[in-house]
Amino acid sequence: MAVVAGVDRAERSARTAELLRRRAGCTDADERQRLTAELVHVNRSVAVAMAMRYRDRGVPLDDLVQTAFVGLTKAVVRFDPGLADDLLTFAVPTIRGQLQRHFRDHGWSVRPPRRVQELHHQVRERAEQLCQELGRDPRPAELAEELGVEVAEVEEALLAQGCFRAVSLDEPAGAGSSLPLGELLPGEPGSTELVEARLALGTAVRRLSERERRLLYLRYFEDRTQAEIGRALGVSQMQVSRLLTRLLGQLREEIA
Repeated sequence: MAVVAGVDRAERSARTAELLRRRAGCTDADERQRLTAELVHVNRSVAVAMAMRYRDRGVPLDDLVQTAFVGLTKAVVRFDPGLADDLLTFAVPTIRGQLQRHFRDHGWSVRPPRRVQELHHQVRERAEQLCQELGRDPRPAELAEELGVEVAEVEEALLAQGCFRAVSLDEPAGAGSSLPLGELLPGEPGSTELVEARLALGTAVRRLSERERRLLYLRYFEDRTQAEIGRALGVSQMQVSRLLTRLLGQLREEIA
């Protein structure tokens, strides 16, 4: 499969270079337009691949693909072989910018400030990379250090994730649940505090490693003793005690 993909890239590159050469020496307006359209067609897979990176973020994939094609077309029209050697070196940033502008203009059901929107994209992309490197979800402090911003800014950007799409109250409350989300809404004045606390706790817990979440699950959902947890995790009872103390302190700090 890798060999085939390499051949495809080589063929695309060769075809692109040939079309650019022909267009550079073309004086007929109709023929230049046809060559431009063919250049877009030859490189369409690049636009589709970039659109796919932004899928599942609250904007229909068809809209993302069309937006990526707009960016690719702009790049092909503006590209000057006399100033650069590679079309894609110029096209990729143009497509990315077109997609990001589309999100800023159309991708938010509740629109946060532009700085938060832009940071949100940076946080999401870096979080995916760090997740692979660390083997767990990165913490806000780690993301802040990577991006050179304050932890509070990262946390604000993470909260913006829910602004992409309004959630229906008829949706299931969770994976495998048949209970509609609307059933969990408080019905009495003052009961929102419990809901807010659960939401805050859920966000904090998702930032823990898989091992840390398992530790909390064994203790507070299965109600196991520290000794039983130690046997399940292969650590001593004293280590379990220290881990629980540290985790609870960390969760209190993050929620506060």
